[in-house]
Amino acid sequence: MHRLAGVAVGGISLGGIETSIDLPEHKLCFDIGRCPRWAVSRPRVLITHAHMDHLGGLAYHCATRALMGMGPPEYLVPRQNEAAIGELFATWRRLDRSELEHRLVPLGPGDEHRLGRDLVAVPFRTPHVVPSQGYGLWRERRQLREEYQGLPQEELRRLAVDEGLELSTLVSFPEVAFTGDTRAEVIEQQEVVRKARLLVMECTFLDDRIDVDQARETGHVHLDDLLERVHLLENEALLLTHFSARYSPREVQAILDARLPAEVRARTTALLERVG
Repeated sequence: MHRLAGVAVGGISLGGIETSIDLPEHKLCFDIGRCPRWAVSRPRVLITHAHMDHLGGLAYHCATRALMGMGPPEYLVPRQNEAAIGELFATWRRLDRSELEHRLVPLGPGDEHRLGRDLVAVPFRTPHVVPSQGYGLWRERRQLREEYQGLPQEELRRLAVDEGLELSTLVSFPEVAFTGDTRAEVIEQQEVVRKARLLVMECTFLDDRIDVDQARETGHVHLDDLLERVHLLENEALLLTHFSARYSPREVQAILDARLPAEVRARTTALLERVG
């Protein structure tokens, strides 16, 4: 488990094998992979797309929560996948002879779904080889209106109590962005990717064992593509995920050390856990 930009984040992500990103303090995970052990206790899963390494454990997650007496989970899914996922659960109900109770929430880019009192999930479009979307988690805060900033507390109290003025306004900022599987141009296309305090982004291929064109054909990020755009990233922290299994954890670290600019490397963490 890491703490990056004030956010506890962990999980497992190995390209083509399994991806599930854990935000335990938010009580959710992005994608479910094969349903690693810790994911069972997360009541909410935000699904980016329907490739097996990101979705395969969905029914198992639901069934295991029921077995352990936990509440029905909530699954946020791309609108294009709603019907097929519904059919998937219908098939498993017949096979498993269980209810598999859950709540399916279909969302598309720009939709909003409230996760808590001050946290909202907003999907954004990602370029991949199947319908796919990332998610921004937006934190809401009350902030003193600009015209009242700098006033003494006594004056603020008088304005609020005696004159009944609303002194604050609701502002929001992107706390986390998760791209799921994507090509690198999502950086230019989506402001939330560039500005979220914590960016969780795939970087599947790292050297010429797979070249940029091959990476793009499969809808994934190559480090060369990322390096062309890394100057655009304003994130406080960057968590790179989804490395191809052809790279050992030691190789991943060595390549990132050698190729990322020093300032970027200092705020970049590689998710190297391979057992969920």
